[in-house]
Amino acid sequence: MMDYETLVMRSQLVRDTRAFFDRRNYLEVITPSLSPDLIPESCLEVFETTLLPPANSKIFHAKKYYLVPSPEIWMKKIIAEYKKSIYQICPSFRNCESTGRMHNPEFMMLEYYTMDANYIDSLSLTEELCDTLITNNKQELLRFQSAAALTAAAPPFVRLSMDDAFKRYAGFSLKDALAGSTLRIEAERLGMNIAPEFSEADIYNLIFIDKVEPSLPREKPVALLDYPAIVPALAQKKDSKGLWLERWELYIRGIETANCYSEETNAENVRRYFERESAEKSHNAVIPHAVDADYWHIFAKNGGFPRCSGVAIGMDRLIMALTGKNAITATLSFPMNRDEESS
Repeated sequence: MMDYETLVMRSQLVRDTRAFFDRRNYLEVITPSLSPDLIPESCLEVFETTLLPPANSKIFHAKKYYLVPSPEIWMKKIIAEYKKSIYQICPSFRNCESTGRMHNPEFMMLEYYTMDANYIDSLSLTEELCDTLITNNKQELLRFQSAAALTAAAPPFVRLSMDDAFKRYAGFSLKDALAGSTLRIEAERLGMNIAPEFSEADIYNLIFIDKVEPSLPREKPVALLDYPAIVPALAQKKDSKGLWLERWELYIRGIETANCYSEETNAENVRRYFERESAEKSHNAVIPHAVDADYWHIFAKNGGFPRCSGVAIGMDRLIMALTGKNAITATLSFPMNRDEESS
């Protein structure tokens, strides 16, 4: 269990986060933690449960539900209907991940969507949020870590394109490697053993995780911008050829803390994404889940899905960075660990 001082600080940071968005006229929403279907994401595993009928019921039948890995599936339905900037701070759940320093199966997600904005607008807004949290609570936060250490979580963020990150930390241009289909050659040059069946996306992820991510600066937050489109995401294409996505991820002290897109608004593109990821999920998922094949229709109703940008922040990791903790377990009232699971 976290110490009392951290418990108080966590509560204050959550209150200040709500106040930040309330002052900007974002609507706070509350959506279900259980869903009968989910957005298919081949990189995530989920928790499944069963809604059982009342005893002797002849009308209701048992039905599978899933704990949401993020509130996105519900929040986009609200956006499609009301076209309003919204935010939510809520529990989210991810299965089949290691528990410990960086992961907990249940965690707190801050998710916010800004109307008539793109991913760069969201990056500036996120800098404002972090600056506000630090400024409002500076004296209290300095009880946890030194002023010099606190700057590692403070704006301005270092902004680095994914192509430049690969040049700097992997020794080659990701743009050139993708254009010339030489990603496998570059990986082998770096001493990696690449299985014949590995896709470009697989190889990209291996190089990123092994060479780029561990080398990111830790003295200031780093926003990695413009992800390759070979990694599927519901994000707008950045270029006319569709090679890059308007997406960034934020790293604080080398730890992935936030993810952002200029949200995909085209209904047909959403439909294709659902079909492609659903097929991948059905082949490889440890826990397959239902997918609403008609979800894409919300992007075509009421004049179309609005131009907007969404950000998802792991609040436990952000609080960990602001309080100088070395593990999210120090920011959770009741963290799960493997020893408890096996006892």
